[in-house]
Amino acid sequence: MALYCIGDIQGCDDAFAQLLQTVDFSPSRDTLYVLGDLVNRGPKSAEVLRRCMQAGDSMRALLGNHDLHLLAASQGLRRQSKRDTLAQVLEASDRDALLDWLRQQPLARLHTNAHGENLLMVHAGVLPQWSLPDCLALNQEVQTVLQSADFARFLQNMYGNLPDRWTAGLEGDDRLRCIVNAFTRLRFCSEQGVMDFDSAESADQAPQGLMPWFEVPGRATADTPMAFGHWSTLGHINRANLMAMDTGCVWGGCLSMMRIGEHLGERELIQLQCPQAQVPGGKS
Repeated sequence: MALYCIGDIQGCDDAFAQLLQTVDFSPSRDTLYVLGDLVNRGPKSAEVLRRCMQAGDSMRALLGNHDLHLLAASQGLRRQSKRDTLAQVLEASDRDALLDWLRQQPLARLHTNAHGENLLMVHAGVLPQWSLPDCLALNQEVQTVLQSADFARFLQNMYGNLPDRWTAGLEGDDRLRCIVNAFTRLRFCSEQGVMDFDSAESADQAPQGLMPWFEVPGRATADTPMAFGHWSTLGHINRANLMAMDTGCVWGGCLSMMRIGEHLGERELIQLQCPQAQVPGGKS
């Protein structure tokens, strides 16, 4: 039995299938966490969704910003850009099944191994004030709404950069939007947790007064091992309590998978060089 996590696939199903074959992944034996952005920009988003859906509980996905964009587009709430490749899902004969499966996925997942070690997984990041229990509770708030009959109204009001900081007193759409933005869009923030959504540069090119969210002093989850994707210009990071797994598959980089052993510190990186599906530029 093996445990894996994988960075942003973004519709690159051929690379995904090849990497699964490389590690001899078995749905009856192994577990894979997919760290969000299953779809978009790559050529085979529907195939990625089908592969994960058909694998059942052996593949456990998170929602990323592109996955939420697909759900919003499916409701006619978001226009597609020239770089989007969502039509393959939206025009599929099984689109309703694929979209319903996607809507059931959370923004955060926790894996606890046999030794009681926790691994928290999100697509982008968490705010410095949030503890592990906070992250799980806030994820549940959004997941409950997303799985309700009110989900289309939620998606309609999900977009926007404000509020750009967390306070416990946030309510309604502002509260949900802040949670979604942190979990699916965050890269840089201030020491006080004010989020920036303009820069997608590498960590060493932080705008003045900002830093990568995982470098904020006193972050409440600093002692919680975490894995995340989203930030392709960051590159792979493998620290004791931090794994950054988006290595730009769709841009001609690698699709990265981490095999995790009996203890969370036992890790093996498996990567596959991918053909370029799109030319880099702008935010991913």
